[in-house]
Amino acid sequence: MTFNISLYISLFVFIFGLVYRIYTWFTRKVGVLPEQVTTSRRVFAAVRGIFGAVFSLKILILIKVFVLDVLLQKRILKEDFLRWLMHMLVFYGFMLLLLMHGLDKIIIEPIFEEYYSTLNPYLFLRDLFGIMMIAGLGIAIYRRFIQKAPRLKTNGMDYYAIVILIVIMISGFLLEGVKITSHTEFQNMVTEWSGLDDEKEIRALESLWVQDFGVVLPDVKPPFERAALTYGREVHETNCAGCHSSSKWAFSGYSVAKIISPVALMLDRAGISVLLWYIHFISCFFGLAYLPFSKMFHIFAGPVSLLANSVMGKEKSDPANIATRQAMELDACTHCCACSFSCSALMAFEASGNEYILPSEKMRLLKALIAGKALSRREIKAVLHGVYLCTNCDRCTVVCPVGINLKELWINVRENLLQKGESEPLLLSPFSFVRGLNRENLSKDEYSRPIEKARQAVAGRFDLLIDKERLLSLKGGDAGELKDLSTNNIRDNAFAYCFGCQNCTTICPVVGSFDKPEEELGLLPHQIMCCLGLGLVEMASGSSMIWDCVTCYQCQEHCPQNVDVTDLLFQLKNLAVKNLEKAPS
Repeated sequence: MTFNISLYISLFVFIFGLVYRIYTWFTRKVGVLPEQVTTSRRVFAAVRGIFGAVFSLKILILIKVFVLDVLLQKRILKEDFLRWLMHMLVFYGFMLLLLMHGLDKIIIEPIFEEYYSTLNPYLFLRDLFGIMMIAGLGIAIYRRFIQKAPRLKTNGMDYYAIVILIVIMISGFLLEGVKITSHTEFQNMVTEWSGLDDEKEIRALESLWVQDFGVVLPDVKPPFERAALTYGREVHETNCAGCHSSSKWAFSGYSVAKIISPVALMLDRAGISVLLWYIHFISCFFGLAYLPFSKMFHIFAGPVSLLANSVMGKEKSDPANIATRQAMELDACTHCCACSFSCSALMAFEASGNEYILPSEKMRLLKALIAGKALSRREIKAVLHGVYLCTNCDRCTVVCPVGINLKELWINVRENLLQKGESEPLLLSPFSFVRGLNRENLSKDEYSRPIEKARQAVAGRFDLLIDKERLLSLKGGDAGELKDLSTNNIRDNAFAYCFGCQNCTTICPVVGSFDKPEEELGLLPHQIMCCLGLGLVEMASGSSMIWDCVTCYQCQEHCPQNVDVTDLLFQLKNLAVKNLEKAPS
């Protein structure tokens, strides 16, 4: 009775968690969404999209993806056989064990009227699925802690998933082995189920169960006479065979029983089977109840992600459905780190040590960010750095085993952070080509507001941070931070040769794109050179031109005095950002 109540409680918590996670798919947003994309519209758009896909030719695509990518996990097999084998063993072992054993009273018993957990094939299959789980977990431990697969990072949730599954499986096998040998369990079975009261029949049945079923009894020891075993088998067939197959079919539990048989009576007197039952039950209870709130939820969200991405495209899909899909993709992430292994910005991580350059680690932090959890300034700055260095090569999307569109996700996350007021000058220059790709999806104000804030931040702090004694002048000397930071061997004070011909400004495509460039850019290229010549470095650094420069090198190539205009703008930008980072927050 207690078991049934606890099972229903854990199921209630599981279903509640499942509904809550699905609810968050329609309420949380990753990028900057139009005001009309409300929760109700997202729900309606999702229902319409599902029906539109199921009742169209897209159903063929869904079937193909379901078979190849969900059931056979072809994406993982293409990348790594060992990892594929691990996923198949854990996924199928867990799901089949949950359905056939954990939820047997709810699923199996109504389907199979003659079901008993101690009958075949259920007895054998339960142990088979358990061994599959153990083998898969063994491969997971080997890959993470022995083989140490490249870029495979282990966090707290990974440890939890491994530990809780190991506790469930080990306690289950030990419990099965102890119950097989248990004198108390055998007596309860005879008293409650067999209806035997003849002492001769009971002794014969005891002989058979000690010989063939692995039971350890205090006063019944082999060898046994053939006649006693034959009579015991007749009694068994009459009274027990309807609900008990041979314990040998439970090959793992039976192996444990043979190993512990020398101390079986002592374990039985100590009530170890009860202790193991509680350990197994509590671990299963918490494992099932906490599943929707843990990393393991990806076993449900992952297939949904694969199916959704197979029939959705940015150009044709409703923006409401894209928003829902991206919120769901955060739950689908398995933290397998395949994206990090393929990331083209990997060397930037090696150089800087910022782990949030790695896609898998960005995903971990983004889950917390989108869930509304407070992140430290350091974490926000680190993830901004990570999304800025993303080259949008799309390699992470290609190798993702659950089909997450990571390229699109990084673009939207970047904009989300910027619109929240996290100014990052390197993100906001048109030199950041990727942000420009998303410009058509933003209003003019949304696109320009963070840019202006970053410019003001740089210009406003620069005069407080620059070392006045190292300002540059026409007289030469140490160029300080502006000295030869490029591969073009910039001469000290190269701008001193500028005589204001304005050739750089005339040829500049950025200047040419504005009707009133001085109002939009602040200072034009030749004016910036003039400021540097006069030592007005802080004035030059406050110009929008240094951030709008597209580094086409037209100004530098057309300068009659060979002034390295573009490289100087580069150095001004680097110096401004460097000093901005030093400023107190």
